[in-house]
Amino acid sequence: MTDIDLQPGPRLAYDTLRRKPARGVPSFMIHVMEHEAIDALAGAPAGSYVRRPEETYLAFQRAVGTCLLDQWIPLNPLTMEAHGFENKEKSATQGADLIVADGIVIDSPEAVARHMQEIVFPSLKRRIAEFSEEARVREIIESERSIQATIAPTMLKTGYAFVTFPGFAYGAYGYVPYFTAYGLYPELMEEHFRLQGDYALLNNRAAARAFREGKLPPLYRLDHDMADSSGTLASLESLDRIWLPHFARCIEPVVREGIELIWHCDGNLMGLFPRLLECGIRGFQGFQYEAGMDYERICRMRTRDGEELIIVAGVSVTRTLPFGKPQDVKREIDWLVSNGPRTGLFLAGSSSVTPGVSMDNLRTVVEGFRYYREHGRT
Repeated sequence: MTDIDLQPGPRLAYDTLRRKPARGVPSFMIHVMEHEAIDALAGAPAGSYVRRPEETYLAFQRAVGTCLLDQWIPLNPLTMEAHGFENKEKSATQGADLIVADGIVIDSPEAVARHMQEIVFPSLKRRIAEFSEEARVREIIESERSIQATIAPTMLKTGYAFVTFPGFAYGAYGYVPYFTAYGLYPELMEEHFRLQGDYALLNNRAAARAFREGKLPPLYRLDHDMADSSGTLASLESLDRIWLPHFARCIEPVVREGIELIWHCDGNLMGLFPRLLECGIRGFQGFQYEAGMDYERICRMRTRDGEELIIVAGVSVTRTLPFGKPQDVKREIDWLVSNGPRTGLFLAGSSSVTPGVSMDNLRTVVEGFRYYREHGRT
């Protein structure tokens, strides 16, 4: 730690992620996508974010009281306009008329299999052969320190996007082609997970060293959407067989290093939770309550060594913020705090806040988080 821990916000965040008793509840980052709202909450003139996005986004995070930030994505709101993704080219998962990967038209599960065998597997094998642990350690430390210097002194930067693990490839192929191939060719899918896991193991050994040698704050958020509102995108039985062993082995270096790994939750992941905890996951962030995520039950769960979880409790960005009233927002914040773990609790939005949320609701979030930072649960 540097002198940033002399500041109240980062100190509160650090003590909380280490599960030390603290009077206040720290604020995790709030990622608002509507440009006018960013300007207003930052106390900046209209149009400031578009003209000076990084400067205004930083002022916004400071103004809303963010204590801890894992993603530094000041340009991300520029990808969304006032009414959402207007006039944006559709991707493989957003209804693209034609999906082409490296010259191969992805119009069938057989095309997915061909692309994996001809392009993806050889590429992964090359990356494994060429991997340099020393270079990766330096890259991670330099990047994290650079971002921390940018957001200092009022916020603490924790880990995101440098610990890797096997994931679904629907982003490249689209949901239907990929999951049809997943069902038809389980051996091929496991080979993909195995190769991703082989690379991730090398990467994560470097990440563990970077945490230790760079004295980085020991919190990291893993992020990969694996569920919809009905449950996991693939059956738990298949995940147990072909995904989970490769996931568990590749995160082990970071788990052994004592890093607090938390998992971002989209959809209904309740069935996967016990498996993730057994692998060494130590907390969760997000939660779509309307999809069946039982917040109160989750907060009573324990890590595999019996500790309380780290919980980044989010005000719902799919229900309460866009459709509720300020009193609904306040009631949900109170509920999140009342039912959260005694130590290890942060407050945030459940995900990105898209355009259309009223300023009254946004200001209620900011004020509610400020109250609990300053007064805690008393």
